[in-house]
Amino acid sequence: MQGHRLRDLEAFLAVAEEASFTRAAARLGISQSALSQVIRGLEESLGLPLFARTTRSVSVTPAGERLLLLIGPAVGQIHAGLEKVTELRDKPSGTIRISADEYAVHSVLQPALRHFLPQYPDINVELTVDYGLTDIISGRYDAGVRRGGLVAKDMIAVNISAPHPMSVVGSPAYLAQRQAPQQPRDLTEHACINLRLPTHGEHFAWVFAKAGHEQRVRVEGQFISNSIASAREAALHGLGLAYLPQAYVSDALESGQLVEVLAQWRKTFEPYYLYYPSRRHPSAAFTLLLEALRHKPQAATLST
Repeated sequence: MQGHRLRDLEAFLAVAEEASFTRAAARLGISQSALSQVIRGLEESLGLPLFARTTRSVSVTPAGERLLLLIGPAVGQIHAGLEKVTELRDKPSGTIRISADEYAVHSVLQPALRHFLPQYPDINVELTVDYGLTDIISGRYDAGVRRGGLVAKDMIAVNISAPHPMSVVGSPAYLAQRQAPQQPRDLTEHACINLRLPTHGEHFAWVFAKAGHEQRVRVEGQFISNSIASAREAALHGLGLAYLPQAYVSDALESGQLVEVLAQWRKTFEPYYLYYPSRRHPSAAFTLLLEALRHKPQAATLST
């Protein structure tokens, strides 16, 4: 049977089951003459008659009966398999792997996943917290999440957050012992909590902006971490000043557990973008997650 298309076998099965070329043609949605031509071609390629035809009836020959027994279940299994695959369109499933930095996971991904995952119980999302500029292709990730300026230009990138301003914060107990900084350069007189980046082993830069001008300050302190969560805890416990996303410490600022300094020098970083290779065709599950994460109002893209 090598070389015969599935539709030729379906035509044979329809005629055998209906015992009529007229009814089989109507079932398949083709003309009777077209159906007859398909069956003749199938018989010629096999070198065997499949149907005994009279003016009043159509019945399978012994060869046709044997073919019916052999391929009937197989064609049924093929259709069942196609239906199962088609179900994925209506019931998406699979695992989506995403590389993102810690704050993107906290502020963007987890809030969206709280609503998304219960709606799609057959979709799994695996998040890897990573501050490095991971190659998502070699790492076999479906996507990455980084600030816009860190996304390679050959990726499709979709805005999934608002810009995020940074704040320098410290506990009231810490600031009670020292004069609050008035300028970014005053931070050299303070104990500052550094975030060490894995990319080059350097500390995350403390960047400030005012009246269109930026300043970068190298700060020092006893406590260094590779996690913004531990940096926040260290600030709450009075170990020094921390440079953190404002939204990440907003609850502590409102409760008075932390106090912001240098607010007039606050730097705002670009939004987060979810990015993925332009040559990769997104799965149904990935497309749904992308729509759930897409920034509103209308999302912007860095590249298309």
